[in-house]
Amino acid sequence: MRHLKLIPDDTNIPFTRWRYVAVGLSLAVMIAAVVLLFARGLNFGIDFEGGILIEIATEGPADIGNIRDELGGLGLGDVQIQQFGQPDDVLIRVQSPQGDDAEKASQAVVQQIKSALGDGVEYRRVEVVGPQVSGELVQDGVLAILVSVALMLIYIWFRFEWQFSLGSVIALVHDVMATLALFCLLDMEFNLQSIAALLTIVGYSMNDTVIVFDRVRENLRKYKKMPLTELIDLSINQTLSRTVMTSGTTLLALFALFIFGGEVIRGFTFAMIFGIFIGTYSSIFIAAPVLLAAGVTRDATTGGLGGVSKEKVPGKA
Repeated sequence: MRHLKLIPDDTNIPFTRWRYVAVGLSLAVMIAAVVLLFARGLNFGIDFEGGILIEIATEGPADIGNIRDELGGLGLGDVQIQQFGQPDDVLIRVQSPQGDDAEKASQAVVQQIKSALGDGVEYRRVEVVGPQVSGELVQDGVLAILVSVALMLIYIWFRFEWQFSLGSVIALVHDVMATLALFCLLDMEFNLQSIAALLTIVGYSMNDTVIVFDRVRENLRKYKKMPLTELIDLSINQTLSRTVMTSGTTLLALFALFIFGGEVIRGFTFAMIFGIFIGTYSSIFIAAPVLLAAGVTRDATTGGLGGVSKEKVPGKA
């Protein structure tokens, strides 16, 4: 019985030859991400902004203008009404009420909206997030990403050597910044699901990078005199089939969720799909070539804390 192979076993693609182009492209993406974050900022969802979110389904196609007129006279402040998904799906966002008892005031606002819309509406989701809770969620979300990247750095440093740790963290930061740039560019809502997507992308990218680094370490032990550029190309080609198969099967599930999962998780799945592509790219074109610039040593064959030799691998960056 023949096994399915998307990539032949004997590929010989010179990945390191394109490292300068890849680094230039990645630097441009990261600079664009910083500019977009300061110029436009993220479109924070209710999880981080605070307020009231109500998802409704109307009888027949929704009349957005009529709903806006009905809610406009309630004096609720900033009210955003948008259609999404099916023609009868409507999303209503209301800013957090001001006052000492924000939770009680928010419940009163929900009742006002329900009374104004009447009985011909199905309420599918009602979420109320206070300003204090939303601020804590922002801090916790940022902290979760920073801690995950720091722990990944420590893990790689203990398992390999500092050059590998540097390459993996640069790749992780690249993936996170590229994903944030996508959110800014497309004005996608950034919420707790987006934080979950970023953390998942970090884990996936690290797994992909470790696979390549394991093979690099094995080949450093096996090919004592091979120049580093050739050794890295060999290692990436040897793991390419596994990388493509892993990415391909993951993408099949994500595309199914994106098409059939509905609007609620569409932003999450879209970010994940982008993250799979960018994570695979960074493992090949960012993480591994950093070893060239850092000058990996033969200590990498015995682990970051257990190496005894300081002999550098032949070959220049």
